[in-house]
Amino acid sequence: MSFFDKHVFFCTNQREDGSDCCNNHGAKRARDYMKDKVRELGISDRHNKIRINSAGCLDRCDDGPVIVIYPEATWYTYVDDSDLDEIIEEHLKNGRIVERLKL
Repeated sequence: MSFFDKHVFFCTNQREDGSDCCNNHGAKRARDYMKDKVRELGISDRHNKIRINSAGCLDRCDDGPVIVIYPEATWYTYVDDSDLDEIIEEHLKNGRIVERLKL
């Protein structure tokens, strides 16, 4: 049994050589956005534990930017805040996979 109901990992890797990576697509800012939004919506508390974390390279650079949500092990890509809002609403709040963003 997982300690968290949902554990979201954002790849925030930044490649030193300048090659494409998730952070080139604003991954750290996106992580902060989702973290703030989850807190603002009040959907993470002691009854509904949602944790938003950074991860190093998740080795899916060609699909990036990427996040993975456990315990379902669902991989997503996103383009903007509206994609993140949809993941929050559908997956984190309602437990439904967002098929159009799923990898």
